[in-house]
Amino acid sequence: MHEVILSAGIDIGTSTTQLIFSRLTLENQATSYMTPKISIVDKTVVYRSPIYFTPLKSAAEIDAEAVKGIVRREYAAAGMSPGEIQTGAVIITGETARKRNANEVLAALSDMAGDFVVATAGPDLESVLSARGAGADTLSKKRRMAVANLDVGGGTSNIALYQNGALRGTCCLDIGGRLIKVDNGQVAYVYPKLQALANRHGIQISAGSRADPDTLYQICRLMAAQLAQALHLSPMDSEHKRLYTNNGKTLPAQPAVQAITFSGGVADCVYQETQGDVFRYGDIGVLLGRAIREEAALGRVERCAAAETIRATVVGAGTHATDVSGSTIRYERSRLPVKNVPILKVSAEDEASLETLKASIAYQLPLHMPEGRIEQVAIAFAGTKRTSFVEVQALAAAIIEGAKEVIDSRFPLIVVVENDVGKVLGNALNVMLKHEKDVICIDGIHTANGDYIDIGEPVAGGQVLPVVIKTLVFNS
Repeated sequence: MHEVILSAGIDIGTSTTQLIFSRLTLENQATSYMTPKISIVDKTVVYRSPIYFTPLKSAAEIDAEAVKGIVRREYAAAGMSPGEIQTGAVIITGETARKRNANEVLAALSDMAGDFVVATAGPDLESVLSARGAGADTLSKKRRMAVANLDVGGGTSNIALYQNGALRGTCCLDIGGRLIKVDNGQVAYVYPKLQALANRHGIQISAGSRADPDTLYQICRLMAAQLAQALHLSPMDSEHKRLYTNNGKTLPAQPAVQAITFSGGVADCVYQETQGDVFRYGDIGVLLGRAIREEAALGRVERCAAAETIRATVVGAGTHATDVSGSTIRYERSRLPVKNVPILKVSAEDEASLETLKASIAYQLPLHMPEGRIEQVAIAFAGTKRTSFVEVQALAAAIIEGAKEVIDSRFPLIVVVENDVGKVLGNALNVMLKHEKDVICIDGIHTANGDYIDIGEPVAGGQVLPVVIKTLVFNS
């Protein structure tokens, strides 16, 4: 079996908006005597849009119509139509995710970009997509080392740490090239956190003051030092935790970072010295890139070339957001696609016994019942301990008992399992429910509480469902 599907990636960032289209090749990698194992074996970018400045109506609002106009023009330029696109992601990142109409813009773009191009935002996912677009995950696996990718954009710096190809942690800081804007030789805007950072260090800066390169470079040096602290390459000072987006978490101290890659709009200014007007982009991006390049603590580890720099996030969105679940699955075709379904994750501890699994589902379901009414939810767990026929039957009975509100609702019962038992578990659920309830049971997918899942329409002759796991977190 060999099939190609088309994927779109659309990134609406603090500074820039861009699109890519790619081909994802699906292939059955099992022998003829084994259960089919369908995987994505090749990812090829077939079109890259020009890089646009993200259109804004004001400091607080995205120009939705202008963004949609860009998307329409680029679909036409690529010779693509929304109906041809089978998967992908529209992501909104950095400072742009803080705009008051960010959620509405994503919903509109998702609807016009294709039946299964999912809308998503959130610093954790952006960190992962940019790192994978930059190739940090592949580099860490190839060289068997811990590699951190720093995606330094206009509004935020997203960091993802990989060791031997496995994700070990993410974080996001409010450090970026457009957090101080410059216009006609004057400072036009200073992000409040940077204003406070400058004040604490006695650096005089404010909107309306002269844009002095030396003064602004001092602030950029402070930001570069904070990035080194985020990687545990120097001790964290008392200011450090104030700079995390949404008061977010730090990277784990282990594994220790051995190499770094850079992506995002500022990355090219890190990798190579830029001559001429340092304020050519109307911000401090050039100065920030220089400060990062010259930061001594960051120089203690190897600096490696990134596969992508400014396009890393959109390449990640278009080629790395999609996974597949297939071969051992059960679904009702009429119920697909489904989008933005919250994950109810049963912990490993609660999965240890059927009683605690059942109780965990029942306990968590009210969290997905605003105003006392159940909403669509996906029940997820590992499913590695119960694989015999008798055990799967008992597992199905426990799910049905714990998920009574879902069974009684108009929504299908969606179950997401890590182990390859989706089909047998789905069939057991279907029989126990007397074929009166639509059941979607997929496997091979890893999730966490707080994630959302999107399940697309079947491909590869109905054997495979494209799946995207994401975090819908809008920065406040």
